[in-house]
Amino acid sequence: MKHQSPHSNSHRGSSPAGGAAMGGHAVLDGPDKPGMPQPGTAVQVPDGGTKSSRIVDCITAPLYAAIDLGSSNCRLLVARPCNDGFKVIDAFSRVVRLGEGVREKGYLCEAAMDRAIDALRVCAKKLRRHPGAKLRAVATEACRTANNRDEFVRRVFDETGISLDIINPDEESRLALQACSALLDERPYAVVFDIGGGSTEICWIKVDKTGKTQCIETLSMPCGVLCLTERYATVEERRERFEAMRTEIRQRLEEFAKRNCCSDMLDDDKVQMVGTSGTVTTFCGIALGLERYERHKVDGSDLRFDDAERVTELLLRMGSDKRKGHPCIGNQRAELMDAGAAIFAAIRDIWPLATLKVADRGLREGILVDLMRADGHAIDPCDARRHTVSHIPASS
Repeated sequence: MKHQSPHSNSHRGSSPAGGAAMGGHAVLDGPDKPGMPQPGTAVQVPDGGTKSSRIVDCITAPLYAAIDLGSSNCRLLVARPCNDGFKVIDAFSRVVRLGEGVREKGYLCEAAMDRAIDALRVCAKKLRRHPGAKLRAVATEACRTANNRDEFVRRVFDETGISLDIINPDEESRLALQACSALLDERPYAVVFDIGGGSTEICWIKVDKTGKTQCIETLSMPCGVLCLTERYATVEERRERFEAMRTEIRQRLEEFAKRNCCSDMLDDDKVQMVGTSGTVTTFCGIALGLERYERHKVDGSDLRFDDAERVTELLLRMGSDKRKGHPCIGNQRAELMDAGAAIFAAIRDIWPLATLKVADRGLREGILVDLMRADGHAIDPCDARRHTVSHIPASS
């Protein structure tokens, strides 16, 4: 796979001696309950009277957990296999802004590390309620670029017991694609993008007739909503700031699109698009007129480009208080929406399609699919999170 990024190395923090890491696919041990079926008990069900199919018991199946520590957010998902999908047992999300100031200073600041570790303590507390869960915890762009990343990884382990794996952009893109691949249709090419806090990943994908995907090239731009907001903070006029951010991203994308002959494919209606990020899901929620954000109405939806343009103009006319008070935006995301809208607009400029598929799924779901498949569970990404329980609190 070709890759365009100055930060392509994967860094894994080594766990101090004398303790089992809460990560690196670690298992959080807990006592077995006497008289209960063993986790992962398989039920053999006749199929047409000739063969058997393995159906996972959704109550006793083993637990798996994924943590995604990004430049803006810390997120946890705990789930167990359920038939050919999985059932979410617990979740957590908090804005931590770990990447605050990293581009300018080159290191994670103390306040940002404190916020991230506080959130990871909540994750560790939740994981202790689910003994035996197999965990993978990953960190992305903020940690990739920070000079003090190894110090931070050690501190996270010392204070929370969680072992962070700092993944490179190729792995980040692979996990996101794994979570979103079921949303692709029969068209032979796809653009899959993830607008993060510290970076934006773009994947140019080949889709064969059976639905299998091949990533032709990944572009990781060091331009996420957090760092872009910081970089253009001195541009006072809002529309001017938006257009400047949009122009920068469009210019960064032009060579990538040209190299992959994307415009030729567009003319023949061979290209589709999937967007996974808080920006895109927020756009969809606003376009749908939701009075509160509802994942099941957003994930898998088709968002028309003209509706995305309408939402962009609506956002640019909204004052700060109105953005903070909008049920699909909220206080913590409000000041980052202009940067997200600019990145999203530039992507639409380069690939002027009619619609895109909206994915409220990402690294956590990709990690869970990885872990479950490694243990022999036949997880279909199309069913991943289909059984998500409702009313899981976003923070605690």
